[in-house]
Amino acid sequence: MKDCIFCRIAAGEIPATVVFKDDEVVAFRDLSPQAPVHLLLVPRRHIASLDEAHAADASLLGRLLLAAKDLAAREGIAGGYRLVNNCGPSAGQSVFHVHLHLLGGRPMGWPPG
Repeated sequence: MKDCIFCRIAAGEIPATVVFKDDEVVAFRDLSPQAPVHLLLVPRRHIASLDEAHAADASLLGRLLLAAKDLAAREGIAGGYRLVNNCGPSAGQSVFHVHLHLLGGRPMGWPPG
């Protein structure tokens, strides 16, 4: 989508500190980190939110999770990180493109919100 910031980052139209990319997923550092490690993982294909995902998206969504696991290891936080997906405005989703926040490098409290 032309007006989606995450689509534009994935396409290389908007600069970001990209730490991983392949044919399906792009990961980059969050501009307003909430932990020492705070990455955003986005699929290259636009899906507005998890509520908009379908069974045909299962492989892509699984790829996001596996990329997060690999990035946690690469960032030195394997075994102690949090993945967050905000779904909808009341949950804090502000960019309507499915994405995961990979957070780590500090103790995480519970409940998260």
